[in-house]
Amino acid sequence: MANSAIAPIMLELVDEDGMTIGTAEKLSAHVAPGRLHRAFSVFLFDEEGRLLLQRRAFGKYHSPGVWSNTCCGHPYPGEPPFVAAARRVGEELGTAPFLLRAAGTVRYNHPDPDSGLVEQEYNHLFAGLVRDQLHPDPEEIAETAFVTSGELARRQAEGAFSAWFMTVLDAARPAFGELTGAAAGW
Repeated sequence: MANSAIAPIMLELVDEDGMTIGTAEKLSAHVAPGRLHRAFSVFLFDEEGRLLLQRRAFGKYHSPGVWSNTCCGHPYPGEPPFVAAARRVGEELGTAPFLLRAAGTVRYNHPDPDSGLVEQEYNHLFAGLVRDQLHPDPEEIAETAFVTSGELARRQAEGAFSAWFMTVLDAARPAFGELTGAAAGW
């Protein structure tokens, strides 16, 4: 099938309060200076309190080959962010969260120096647990790893992470303790 027959992926454009103000094609919303749009970020933990990271596939047009949170993406116009987050966990990781709940929102503007694209996002954050075996989609994910807080710090010192990772991690972190317990150190 020719690429021209594939429908464009549309995103919800939002104002500074997260209210929908329109739609835009996915790539055009990320072209500098970027257009503020709705997004989500998921942080899943195993029963030992370790965070599931993903290394983005090397073939992705945006931020390829870097480590990031468990899953992230964009709801379709009109799709509730929670529904989109659960859907994308299934699509990317081949499993469903055992538990998933809201962990706040954060607004940011992060340019990607390698691609020139811009993440101008009103991001809905979710945290939860995963128990089932992962079956990552190789088109989306090159590698996964469960890490402790200390292991994450070491990985960050050694390798590249997505431009948005620390922003979403810091914003969602207050919700982690209820899921992992204080001993996990999040």
